[in-house]
Amino acid sequence: MTSTCEIWSKRTAVVEHLLALGLPAVRLFRNSPSSGLGAALRLDVGPIRGAVVVLLLAAVSACSGPAVADPAASPTDLPAGSAAETLPTDSQPADESAEFVTFKFDPSATEARFVIGEILGGAPNTVIGVTDQVSGEILISASNPVASQIGPVEIGAASFVTDSALRNRAINQFVLQSGIYPLITFAPTSISGIPGEVDPGVVLTLQIAGDLTIREVTQAVSFEATIRVISESEIQGNATATISRSDFELTIPSVPRVAGVDENLLLEFDFVARSG
Repeated sequence: MTSTCEIWSKRTAVVEHLLALGLPAVRLFRNSPSSGLGAALRLDVGPIRGAVVVLLLAAVSACSGPAVADPAASPTDLPAGSAAETLPTDSQPADESAEFVTFKFDPSATEARFVIGEILGGAPNTVIGVTDQVSGEILISASNPVASQIGPVEIGAASFVTDSALRNRAINQFVLQSGIYPLITFAPTSISGIPGEVDPGVVLTLQIAGDLTIREVTQAVSFEATIRVISESEIQGNATATISRSDFELTIPSVPRVAGVDENLLLEFDFVARSG
């Protein structure tokens, strides 16, 4: 009696011949009950022509038993760009720089400020707006400090407070439009100045570049930061940057007693971040 594997071998040869002739379809009919090959299968050949042959050849290959490895072959015999060369393997050593400890900003000891000058009632005046509505986190790698990261920092736009309730209302409604754009965000893209080793007690001077978004406007901004490593579970820091109002389309509404407002303003950020 003809075996199942012999039947598949013969059909493979027939299909390959039909495909070579360019026929549009191949029909595999139900075998006799003794063949045990299952129901009829019809495959339209065209775009899947190669797939048909591969499936049939795979069936024949399965009947022939496991392949025997060539003892003379080695990974260096494979052509460049082959799967063995490009796919990662589990035997590679683990990257210790991927092990991070998360430090989150402590809202009770963190605040953001803006500082800008104006002419109020004919005299110079400095306006300071302060908020403690700041959230964010820092990812520290003890084994590879250079790989440490700072996540996006979010500030509640409606929470800035100055020395004037009238000014606060004007900032929220007309300058920041906090009812429409409730958050000011800073997304760091790079940190420079981190040494290879950092111990508790050290003070670092860093440059933190990123994208600052106020309302719907995003601009690249670089902060100068001083970071103090208090302990293995606490970091303190201060960061400052100067931005231009026009870069962020921040228009100051006309107020009778305000003769002018500076173009540039200082952004300041004090924080305490703790792990655990």
